[in-house]
Formats: sequence, structure tokens, C-alpha cells
Amino acid sequence: MSDVAVATRKPKRLYRSDVRQARRLLRGQIRKTPVFHTDIQGPRGPVPVTLKLEHLQHGGTFKVRGALNALLQAGKTVDGVVIASSGNAGIAAAMASALRGLSCTVVVPESAPHTKVAAMWSHGAEVLWHGTTYAEAHKFACQLAAERGAMQLHAFDQPAIVAGAGVVGLEIEEQVRGRPPVLVAVGGGGLFAGIAVALGLRGRVVGVEPQGAQTLHAALAAGHPVDVDVSSVASDALGANRIGDIAMEVAQRYSVRSLLVSDDAIVMAREYLWREFRIVVEPAGATAVAAIQSGAYVPAPGERPVVVLCGANTDLATL
Repeated sequence: MSDVAVATRKPKRLYRSDVRQARRLLRGQIRKTPVFHTDIQGPRGPVPVTLKLEHLQHGGTFKVRGALNALLQAGKTVDGVVIASSGNAGIAAAMASALRGLSCTVVVPESAPHTKVAAMWSHGAEVLWHGTTYAEAHKFACQLAAERGAMQLHAFDQPAIVAGAGVVGLEIEEQVRGRPPVLVAVGGGGLFAGIAVALGLRGRVVGVEPQGAQTLHAALAAGHPVDVDVSSVASDALGANRIGDIAMEVAQRYSVRSLLVSDDAIVMAREYLWREFRIVVEPAGATAVAAIQSGAYVPAPGERPVVVLCGANTDLATL
């Protein structure tokens, strides 16, 4: 499909009411993750921040919110689930499917980390390897879902998935005073889009991306989603090669910014979180922190940004 065709596609427009509905469905089945007010060392000294500890979510990833929301919305009409994922979305789908008593098949690219595949297995998922990229795995998952008559979940570009992720934004709104900016790592864009929809025009959401995976940055420059090359230390979680259509519409509607950080900055931020706070996150989980530490994001005087730590599925030996 050409970029022009993609640019003219009209995704379902999401509203705060969709996120509030997701919260009602998810109540009692997910964790309301805590926040932690602290300082992070930036280039010019300590920077006051609020960390949203979403890495403590079931399955170690925010993505379980969206996966479970999608299955709860579908009700009893689902016999099985198929999803393509390089890691966390597959873990979330496997966990959500197990909670609902459903079979789950995850199609992963050959580069999928063993730690994340093992987590999928632990929740009873069938794991199939196909292709070297998320895009190739997704194409095969589409064929497999059609052959099996299964419900296909998308890692980031599905209304119920985005709305479920957006419950993070409603929690931040309740937990933090004022309307501080929220810094969020970007892969396919489901998390920042959900949070932006939840906060609406009152919120300020800033996407943070690895320099080697600029899905949102490139799309904003082009005015529509475009394919990008992906090569980053965080690519097992931020490995989408194109921003989602829903995320693109939300980014334009709410003027979401994109900031870029280097792999070195991501690695340093991850090591810093462990050294200073004994917080263990995967590289994607430290990406938004890297924007503060590297100076890519400089808060205004008196501002205390919220930084979302989005995932913790990592090999401890790499710390």
C-alpha cells in the first residue's frame, strides 16, 4: 500500500469516553500503578520529575491494559487470539487470553528476545517465528488469523488497544496535581495516543523516540505515516517501522511533539535507574527518562514532568 493510500485512511476517532469505558471494564483486573516523585540528574543538575511506575503492571508492560480491554469488549464471541509482536504485546496478549480462558498464538520475528518469548510461553501461548521484522511477522499473523477464524489483536493500532493504554493517562490525572507534560516512549504510538486522548486538550504529551526508530518524528515531518528503518537498542519493544494510523491522527489532533534520543542516552538512563533507585526496566522503559538526562527535554521553571516507565521485560544479565 502506498503512503498516499495510507494517508487517506480514516481511523476510528477515539475520545476520552472510550478510555473511561476501558477503565470501567478493566477495574479490578489491572494494577493502578503508583507514581514516584523524585529528582533525576540532567545536564545542568537535578530535574524534579514524577515517575509513573507502569513497569510494575501485570506482565511488566502497559500493553496488558489494551489487550485485556479488547478481549473484554469482544465478550464471548472469541474462540482464539492471534497477534504479531516483537515482545511485550505478545506477553500481554498471552496473559489476557489466559485470564479469559482463550488460546493465543504469537507470531514473533526471529530477533525476538528469548526472555520475552519465555514469558509468552509461561502464559500458555503458542509462539511461531516468522520473518526478521515486525512487519513481516504481522503479515503472517493476518494470514493465520484469517485461516483459523481467530480474533486478531494489533500491537498498537486498534481502537480498544489504544483506549486500554489510555487508562494510564486517567490514573496520572488522578495522581498528579496540575497539568504537567507527560513524556512517553514511542514505538507504534499506542501508549502516547491513549494518554493524549485521555488527557484531551488539557494535557501535554511528548513522544520520545530512539534516533534509530523515528516513527512519529518522520510521520510528523511528512504529514502522514511513513516507513522508517529501525535499528536501536530498544527495538525489541519500540520496533515498529511505521507509526499507527490512530496514533498519527491523535498526534495531529493534540499537537504531540517528538523528541529524539541516542542509544547511548537510553543505555545510560537505564543504568541510572538501576544504580540510583534499584528500578529495573528494559531499554524502552528508560527511553523517556533519557530525554531528561540528555537535555533533549528541558522543563520550564517550576515544571515537574511526568515520565512513564513503560516496561520491565529484560534480561537481568544485561544490567
